[in-house]
Amino acid sequence: MFETNLIGFGLAVGSSVFIGSSFIIKKKGLQRAGASGARAGSGGYGYLQEPLWWIGMFTMVIGEFANFVAYMYAPAVLVTPLGALSIIVSAILAHFLLKEKLGKLGILGCVLCMVGSTIIVLHAPGEHDISSVDQIWELAIQPDFLLYIASAVAVVLVLVLYCEPRYGQTNIMVYIGVCSIIGSVTVMSIKAVGIAIKLTLEGYSQVAHLQSWIFATVSASCIITQLIYLNKALDTFNTAVVSPIYYAMFTSLTIFASAIMFKDWAGEGASDIVSVLCGFITVLSGTMVLHGTREPDKLPSADYTALPQISWVVHSNGEIWKQKENDELHGEFVAIIHQDHFK
Repeated sequence: MFETNLIGFGLAVGSSVFIGSSFIIKKKGLQRAGASGARAGSGGYGYLQEPLWWIGMFTMVIGEFANFVAYMYAPAVLVTPLGALSIIVSAILAHFLLKEKLGKLGILGCVLCMVGSTIIVLHAPGEHDISSVDQIWELAIQPDFLLYIASAVAVVLVLVLYCEPRYGQTNIMVYIGVCSIIGSVTVMSIKAVGIAIKLTLEGYSQVAHLQSWIFATVSASCIITQLIYLNKALDTFNTAVVSPIYYAMFTSLTIFASAIMFKDWAGEGASDIVSVLCGFITVLSGTMVLHGTREPDKLPSADYTALPQISWVVHSNGEIWKQKENDELHGEFVAIIHQDHFK
């Protein structure tokens, strides 16, 4: 038991290193692509032609695969909280490679997000064993989960159609909100696809089941949407702020969606429920602190050197005469006011 947990622990730590590094590599790719074309935050897709961005994507795939394999060796209560290590990795790399500073309040926000998410994961209800895609489909069409899906779609539409054009470049919660909400649906559908693949490899083919293809289509659509809006968030906001907020919201919403779909709260003690609520409050507090520490974009300084040299001469009789740079100085004047005076 200890040996398998150690293997799972090593895979989970390695996964966090790869995923945390992928944030930085992808942002470097986004910066290069934005320097020669439309930025992802402005709706551009030039990053798809940037090799560095694809290296970051490949790094993230390795991390996610390692995380998936880690669940085969160790329990979720050990593997899932270790995902918070990716936040620390990305913050450290962003400090040295992207020159993005994270102050004391930012560090406090990271700690709050990690502590809150860890509390939620440790006290979250356990999952039921699923043996077929049909069984997951029955769970997915329950009224409670259909209400969650309808609410998620409604919120995403509001964020995309109303909030993004108005607040997308100034409020980090717009892009991260879309990623996190869609992400919770992605996990539910990916789990169904994984079960279908597992059963097929065991000799119980799920290819002929329509539900398998529905879940696969939903998974692909959600993953693409997540990537688009995660790229926009990374291209627009500080990486050290994007990573912990995305981790906290994605983890919280995924656990919430899983609890609704699989009815995991049945039989849970009051202490676990209260602990999860406290975890949500802690995550929310950390999110607010991190959002408040975002440094505003610096405005370019005005350059007056290219302006023509113009002086204004006030005669003793009250008349005003404008003198240009190449004109000879007028002999009779009371005062000369250069434009440098207004710098």
